[in-house]
Amino acid sequence: MNDRQGLDMIDHHRALIYTMVLASASDGDMTDAELHTISENVRFLPAFRGFNVEELTEVASECTELLADPEGLEKTIAAIKMSLPKPLRETAYMLACEVVASDKRASQEELRMLEIIRHGLDVDRLTAAALERGARARHVTG
Repeated sequence: MNDRQGLDMIDHHRALIYTMVLASASDGDMTDAELHTISENVRFLPAFRGFNVEELTEVASECTELLADPEGLEKTIAAIKMSLPKPLRETAYMLACEVVASDKRASQEELRMLEIIRHGLDVDRLTAAALERGARARHVTG
């Protein structure tokens, strides 16, 4: 198997969306709040300029299909890492944190997935802590 672990290179839009889907699907329950956050991120963040939002559902489905493979998580993380330069790896981690924070509770599975994503994308612990705190702060209500 090649260094990409069998996956074709994906574009950075797909890589970022895959990261959000990993975070959302990690506990087996993609909540309305998480889906809304994914949609809003894709619609409004500069990293998604040029992406056709009409393709979001299709791209999310691609990711869930990849995860059905026994080695799907490892292959997906590897494809994400290969497709993103370092600054966008931090963006990907931030997006995953946003998705987890969006429903105001983080399950053990979601926290474990954030750890897997952080390690898989080589996001250092200090940077990760800042991104996690920022995501929590953005989702605090009254």
